Amino acid sequence: MSAEKINPYKDSKLGKKEQVAQMFDNISENYDGLNRVISLGIDIKWRKKVVEIVSKNNPKQILDIATGTGDLALMMSDLNPDRIVGLDISAGMLEVGKHKIAKANLSDKIEMIVGDSEAMPFEDATFDAITVSFGVRNFANLDKGLKEIARVLKPTGVLAVLETSNPVKFPFKQGYKLYTNIFLPTVGKLFSKDKSAYSYLSESANSFPFGEAFNNILQKNGFTHTKAEPVTFGVATIYTASK
Repeated sequence: MSAEKINPYKDSKLGKKEQVAQMFDNISENYDGLNRVISLGIDIKWRKKVVEIVSKNNPKQILDIATGTGDLALMMSDLNPDRIVGLDISAGMLEVGKHKIAKANLSDKIEMIVGDSEAMPFEDATFDAITVSFGVRNFANLDKGLKEIARVLKPTGVLAVLETSNPVKFPFKQGYKLYTNIFLPTVGKLFSKDKSAYSYLSESANSFPFGEAFNNILQKNGFTHTKAEPVTFGVATIYTASK
């Protein structure tokens, strides 16, 4: 089944977009702590790599889509841009993020907006850099979301996407299957009040197109110079592209 067809709540009448917003609202309070446990803290290293990629462009206007609680947006403030916008469909996640930003005294630099990545409230060619970490697989319509990113990215801008992928080499492939099918949902069920959320996150991770397959999707939607760089044995991949 394609990632777009996988929804957090099997018996819900809501569309994917609304379900994803509801799910992240539900898990927003303990998402950061749980995320560190589930990723064994490696996700911080991956995000630093994304910041490094973006820094080469010396961006003044940065957009972080599916910003969640603002981890990546906060890290990118070190690049000293004029403005960072964090966009997310979940108001609950953004509330947690706003507290973190206020604590870091960065409320004047980082703006958090509730919004839909498939219909963004920005002019064409606004941003020098656009990042999405662990968010593209939650898009209800991937093509539409990517076309919209291309629209608001400057012609000289850079897109950096960090997303889960599936290791292809033995024994990492087998180990990752156990991890996503058993460890991730079990830990999620133990520590989260939303039992479906972490099953959805592992299911969508397993079915999302990665590597060349995702590069092809980027190219189809208006991107060039696409590059996929697997990290940590291929459990995640960092994609870079320009318009």
